[in-house]
Amino acid sequence: MDILVQVGLSGLAMGCVYALVALGFVLIYKATEVVNFAQGELMMVGAYLYFSLVESFGLPPIWAFLATLLLAGLLGALIERLVIHPLMDEPPFTLVMVTIGLAAVLRAATGMIWSHDTHVFPSPIPDHPVHLGEAVIPLVDVWTVGVTLALSLLLFLFFRYTHLGMAMRALAQNRYAAQLMGIPVPLLFTLTWALAAAVGAVGGMLLADISYLHTNMGFIGLRAFPAVVLGGLESIPGALLGGVIIGLVESLSGVYLDPILGGGTKEIVAFVVLLVVLLVRPTGFFGLPDVKRV
Repeated sequence: MDILVQVGLSGLAMGCVYALVALGFVLIYKATEVVNFAQGELMMVGAYLYFSLVESFGLPPIWAFLATLLLAGLLGALIERLVIHPLMDEPPFTLVMVTIGLAAVLRAATGMIWSHDTHVFPSPIPDHPVHLGEAVIPLVDVWTVGVTLALSLLLFLFFRYTHLGMAMRALAQNRYAAQLMGIPVPLLFTLTWALAAAVGAVGGMLLADISYLHTNMGFIGLRAFPAVVLGGLESIPGALLGGVIIGLVESLSGVYLDPILGGGTKEIVAFVVLLVVLLVRPTGFFGLPDVKRV
């Protein structure tokens, strides 16, 4: 039972990281209908920005965290303005290929600036574990769950009670109707990319604290994509739920199925879930079916 608790909470923490990455996917797709396969790399760059602000510039953790959100948001805005915006009228496949190329560019640029070596992340979280009976839970896992819950609440309040958040919701529902109502659609596209990059940076800092800081950590975007499909490409609650489910399934399968199947289950189980969801419910748990009237 203690092993189940320990593995479950570890999977919940990783699921929260997946949820934050999936949230970035959903925010961009809802506003622009672009599937951003560079979201994992934006997350990675955010972690490296925090690393430099603490290690090279000596900023206190809280100021480094806030500065990272600002810089990551600025990077997301610049990418939208310079790369995505000129191509908004191109076919979806073109935009998907652009984001895949953008992911490669970000990964290579990060390696040139910080090297491709593995770095020790300057964690602001104490290294003392939490004991639940015989189970030993790293404090970073507890913080990861808490930060994800707090960020989800802030996003809910932002979209529900602020004028900018309501304008983004209107844009997500109907871009052309929002434009007719005087909502500055191009500006909101840019702000959405900035918000998604900032959310991804939070996930990157948490992931680097849980595991390591390396240029390959951006590949978590591909592992988080099944969470997006599971919850629905247009559902923010679905992204959060999907991320948690994938994290728990990976963690539990690694402990209980690997001894039976000979290992490697944790690496593929998310994509098995993806295939099953696409076969049973292609729109995900919270996705709406595409209804066409003729």
